[in-house]
Parts: sequence; structure tokens; C-alpha cells
Amino acid sequence: MAYLEMKALHIVLVVSWFAGLFYLPRIFVNLAMVPADSAAERDRLLLMAGKLYRFMTPIGYLVLLSGGWLWLVNGISGPWLHAKLVLVVLLVGYNHYCRRLLRDFEQGANRRGHVWFRWFNEAPTLLLAGAVFLVVLKPF
Repeated sequence: MAYLEMKALHIVLVVSWFAGLFYLPRIFVNLAMVPADSAAERDRLLLMAGKLYRFMTPIGYLVLLSGGWLWLVNGISGPWLHAKLVLVVLLVGYNHYCRRLLRDFEQGANRRGHVWFRWFNEAPTLLLAGAVFLVVLKPF
């Protein structure tokens, strides 16, 4: 596959993955706000969260594969890339931490409130902004 085609695919995959990274914590906010006597609402939100996690995680792996292909085939290098890779590792960790949080909700073991999840929901936005600025500006 040509470089530009793979780059376009990579961008589409990144956008798709981030849709999940933005929305799943928002579902966590709603789960943290569900009253104890509202089992149907809790079950519906858990179903949504589980399906979203199972959809977005394989897309995240495809992001890594396509990004790795772009990196290896084209010999992209520079300190900016190392900084971007640190952000990518943090995003992968965030994705997997979302699984742990989902498991806590499924087991009724969540101890965090909706305000914590509102702040947690901001992390991928900051990481995305950092990655975009590094890729576009290549500041170092």
C-alpha cells in the first residue's frame, strides 16, 4: 500500500479510536451518577460501555500497526517522534486502564465519583493535542 493511502488509513483509525477514548469515560461519568435503585439504567450503561470497549480496543491496535508501518517503511525519525511515542504509550495505558475501571463498575466495586471521571475524561484530549502539535510542528 502506498504511503499516502496508509497515512490516510492511519488518520481514520486514530479518529475512530479517539471517539471511543472520548466517549467511554463519559459513560463512566453517567455510571457513577446512577442511583443504587436503578438497575436497568446501570445495566444499559454497562452494556454500552462493554460494547464500546470491545470495539475501540482493536481499533487502537490497528492504529499501532499502521503507525508502526509508517514509521518503519518511511524511516521517520527525530526527537519529536520519541516524544510522540511517549504520548502513544500513555494512550495505550489509558485505554487499558479504562478496562480496569469498566471491570470495577461491572463488579460493583467503583469507588470514584462522577467528578473524578469528568477530569479523567480530559486526559485523551490533552494527549491528542500534544501528539498533533508534535506531528505538525516537529518542534525538536
